[in-house]
Amino acid sequence: MSRLLLLLLLLCASLASAREEEEQESRVKIAKCCEAEEILLNGHCTPLVETSESKPWKPEFEDENSYAGSKPAKEPKYLLKYGQPRCRSNENQEDVYYYATDPLVDTLVMLSNGKLRHYVMDQEDELEKAKELYGMDYLKPEDVQAKAIHYDYSFGHYCTDKAVLAKNNSRTIVATYAKICVPRPLKWANADNLIKKAIDPAFHAIAMVSYLVVAIVYFVLPQLRDLVGNIITSMMLCLIVNQSASLVRIFTEFGNHISFMIADSVMYISLLAAFFWLNALGYYVWNTFRSRNVFLRSTDGKKYCCYSTYVWGSTIAIAATAIFAHFTLETNIPIIGGVAFAAQETVGWLGLSVLFTSVAFTIIVDLCFVLTTINKLKRMRTYGRIHHKMKYSFRMFILIYSVMSVGWLSLLLSMLKYDGLVYCHIIVNVLQALLVLYICVFGQKRVTFLLGKTCNCCTSNENAEGLDWGEEMTAINAGY
Repeated sequence: MSRLLLLLLLLCASLASAREEEEQESRVKIAKCCEAEEILLNGHCTPLVETSESKPWKPEFEDENSYAGSKPAKEPKYLLKYGQPRCRSNENQEDVYYYATDPLVDTLVMLSNGKLRHYVMDQEDELEKAKELYGMDYLKPEDVQAKAIHYDYSFGHYCTDKAVLAKNNSRTIVATYAKICVPRPLKWANADNLIKKAIDPAFHAIAMVSYLVVAIVYFVLPQLRDLVGNIITSMMLCLIVNQSASLVRIFTEFGNHISFMIADSVMYISLLAAFFWLNALGYYVWNTFRSRNVFLRSTDGKKYCCYSTYVWGSTIAIAATAIFAHFTLETNIPIIGGVAFAAQETVGWLGLSVLFTSVAFTIIVDLCFVLTTINKLKRMRTYGRIHHKMKYSFRMFILIYSVMSVGWLSLLLSMLKYDGLVYCHIIVNVLQALLVLYICVFGQKRVTFLLGKTCNCCTSNENAEGLDWGEEMTAINAGY
């Protein structure tokens, strides 16, 4: 009986502790610069008893859309956190003093959601300035407040407290003080900004054009429109979508018009689909060399449907798992944003781990395909026409596999946010596209020969090795 009573007491204590933690988590967090019984005296945290003030700082809340003379906001349940903010490397610390008796200085307002709003005031009367600017004599005070320049700072980017400024003549001034983390203004002449905002978009455009050329070549030329060509075309389209979504993420200052959550999801999911198409190509080549009875092009349409079902089914299933993990299990969701626009959520590490682990799994499986196919080729004594042609497809698969694996590893390292790794990924990204273009088009005599015959831009006295029978006849001008 005593053990049962003890167990019930422990259960009640744990439930009470969990309820208390949940209640604290639901409270609005407010950052106070000094400790609970301290205020700022001439810029230094000083115990309240050593100053002329009798009460510590207490936040006075306002609604986000409030204005002078509006109804006071309901005070939320809040929790004071003590200490100064740790500004990021691209932010500057600034001190702001707000005097309630002086309307010509900047204004600090604590919003009911825990954000600190900083109104930047001019020396002119705001109401007269707004009337002159917008041409409205009937402009209301709330309209002026809404049009005034202001910036909102979330918890972690500010701290605020009561400040006492003591003069030599024993006269003191009481103000509201805030230390805020202000993002540094971007300078286009800055090397980092030029690389990330000018060179990187240009490289993305080059990569998209390269992938598009490969897709067009393998889709337009009828001799290349077999199963391998269709897989290559599908893979290139996925990489084009990946580059487009990645290009959107570069310009974060246009956040009001961009959903970074959607852009990141499209970018990573399309990259996952591209690796699944590469995996399908590796399986097809491996299975062709493994099988004894091989019939080329006879069931390409049916096989392509089967591979498409595998690729898109796997991609959708893994993407759904990643999205579910992000919205239900993610505890630390990364935020993209600043004071110029509302902050937005992006894909968290839990969702990324699901997607990138799947990509790593396909890379390992492709490596197994490569090793087993090489061993099979070493044991083969005779080659048929189909196996002879598949040797070129196998060579192309190995090269694309190597290039895309290095590009994926570069993307993974760039997420560490070190400038050197980010710059390396920018270069690797465009090199990957150019290498894929060379591997699939300009590095294959068969493809360049077909392009020359189609576009009439090359001579026809090339070596016919590795061509199909009809292409060999065309090469000796007997196929017209």
